[in-house]
Amino acid sequence: MDPVAALLEIATLLERERASRYRAKAFRQAAETVQGLPDEVRNDPTRLRAAKGIGESTFTVISQAQSGMTPDYLVELRGEVEPERASVLRGKLRGDLHAHTDWSDGTTSIATMAQAARTLGHEYLAITDHSPRLKVARGLSADRLREQVPLVRAESTDTFTLFAGIEVDILDDGALDQDAELLSALDIVVASVHSKLRMEPGPMTARMIAAVRDPHVNVLGHCTGRLVQGERGTRPPSQFDARAVFDACAENGVAVEINARPERQDPPDELITIALDAGCLFSLDSDAHAPGQLSLLDYGAERAEKAGVPAERIVTTWGVERLRAWAE
Repeated sequence: MDPVAALLEIATLLERERASRYRAKAFRQAAETVQGLPDEVRNDPTRLRAAKGIGESTFTVISQAQSGMTPDYLVELRGEVEPERASVLRGKLRGDLHAHTDWSDGTTSIATMAQAARTLGHEYLAITDHSPRLKVARGLSADRLREQVPLVRAESTDTFTLFAGIEVDILDDGALDQDAELLSALDIVVASVHSKLRMEPGPMTARMIAAVRDPHVNVLGHCTGRLVQGERGTRPPSQFDARAVFDACAENGVAVEINARPERQDPPDELITIALDAGCLFSLDSDAHAPGQLSLLDYGAERAEKAGVPAERIVTTWGVERLRAWAE
């Protein structure tokens, strides 16, 4: 099999499994290295092994692929990593409004994320890297975001739209962590709480309502901030008046995100029920930090379907023009 295809498939499977980002990145780096090598180096084991970006594991995969076999590690991962889950709702999803690149805490380039979305059959994807205050995630300053926007939009084609966006921090008082003028120039704004998650319920409720009333906000991201599994451990949900927050979302046309990441499962089922009753729209998003994580939409679709969320109330089932009109 083609060694580049083998390396990329391994990286994608590792990303879907949420394995070490460094392990997945090593296989993507090796694929990039092999693509750039002349045939005489590719076919010379000694020179190939010495090439920058080729380690012992990736060299084994390349060698086995070149010999005409499916690499052992790829066979192993195909058997271990759970394939995408099928559901009626998953088949109706047309895009994703929450994804990260190596401009903040994602692992790959804008172009690589766009290509992965096209491969999945998406009609659109929003690049929503973090805002300045989240320094641990290399949040984008206003200047870096201005630099990024045209690069994002340049990846759009006649059949695929890459939206310029941001996952903007909701500050303690409900203000947004980015210049208002710049937010106005973006296509999609996801607003999320990333700090002081244990704030008292009253102030947290006021904080979130102030954010969703901001006219720039399109989506309320992972609203409770909880973690239910995974390498980061668990974290309890933030406490707030869900009905009051979701009423504000409905009144302001802000979609409540159903975050598809298995370690988040956010909102919890009982909050999805409250949001449904409040008349909210929803955005079913992957929150992908690597190309292979874009496929995690299947987990969110399964949860939303079980919760009885109608497809027509999920904005990521809408076509590009309807979505753009709503976002504007």
